Amino acid sequence: MKTKTHKVLTEHKNERSKCLVYTRVMGYHRPVESFNIGKKGEHQQRKHFEESIIY
Repeated sequence: MKTKTHKVLTEHKNERSKCLVYTRVMGYHRPVESFNIGKKGEHQQRKHFEESIIY
C-alpha cells in the first residue's frame, strides 16, 4: 500500500534536490556520503537525541 507521503515524493521527484548530511568525525565535519560502507552502517545505528533547554 502506498502512502500519501510516497505519492507526494513521486509526483515531485524532478523538483527535489540532493541534500548533503554532515556529521562530526574526530573533531571536524564530513559528509556522510564520503564514508566507507562500514562507517555508513555505523552512522545508521547511532541514536539521535534532542537536548532539552534548561532555564
